[in-house]
Amino acid sequence: MSRQVDLYEAKTHLSRLVDEAAKGNEIVIAKDDKPVARLVALAKPKRPKKRKLGASNHRFIEVSPRAIADAEIAKDFEDSKLWPNT
Repeated sequence: MSRQVDLYEAKTHLSRLVDEAAKGNEIVIAKDDKPVARLVALAKPKRPKKRKLGASNHRFIEVSPRAIADAEIAKDFEDSKLWPNT
């Protein structure tokens, strides 16, 4: 549904016209009975699809067994200057 209002009415009742446009109505603003602008509701933003934790399309291949890798990581932390004598 579309309706035309003059510029003075649009300035005077802008809040009401915005509410009306948000409900889906189209407001055409005219100056000297010539349409110059259109007030319509914005499209609703799309929500990003929720991702499932741990779900991935990528397949990872372990190069070394996990126990060996965990031991190497623990050794790196123990030898680090950030945590001396731990």
